[in-house]
Amino acid sequence: MTYPRAVLFDHDGTLVNTEPQWAVAKRKVAQSYHQTWSVEDDHATLGGTVQDAARRIVERGAPDSVDEITRRLAEHVIEATGHEVPFLPGVQSLLRELADAGIPAAIVTNALTSVARTTAAGAPDVLTHIVSHDDVTHPKPDPEPYLTGARLLDVAPRDCVAVEDSEPGVRSAVAAGMTVVVVPGDKPVPEGPHRVFVAAHEDVTLDFLRSLSPPE
Repeated sequence: MTYPRAVLFDHDGTLVNTEPQWAVAKRKVAQSYHQTWSVEDDHATLGGTVQDAARRIVERGAPDSVDEITRRLAEHVIEATGHEVPFLPGVQSLLRELADAGIPAAIVTNALTSVARTTAAGAPDVLTHIVSHDDVTHPKPDPEPYLTGARLLDVAPRDCVAVEDSEPGVRSAVAAGMTVVVVPGDKPVPEGPHRVFVAAHEDVTLDFLRSLSPPE
């Protein structure tokens, strides 16, 4: 049996360079409520859910609901990316390799479905499923998102490889029983079992993924 049988990708910072857009969106929305959004706020919410950022704004006195602020944040990011998806270097080439090899792939993200859907629509025809914050009871770092992704692709978790850039996402995939490729992110991810680190996104090729082994 060829390994991996499926590849599950995080979204922001792994497939697409949208972290800057999210940072701008949080700052603009916070400012609309006469609040300041700092670099420390960015770091505190990195790898978390959009709702985490929205909740922080609500706790500082915004009169709108978490759902409303979440919607506004997502709209800012979708508008900022426009019609050209900001894929990270090497991502589109890898997705084409997976499509040609018949290896299914999915997006597993703490972001919203509306944002991830924009990426999937602009990608080679291989990202067949999206598991977002909207689809699970317990988001990353809980294993539920990655277990859900494997189930949707009808592949055992140990036969999947996950690609991640943040510690919450890595913890989620490892807890689901997957080998995780860790690409560079805004915050370093500590070493640990079933974590394979690469120096650049371009290093993640199909040949590289096939050189990995499933968890013991």
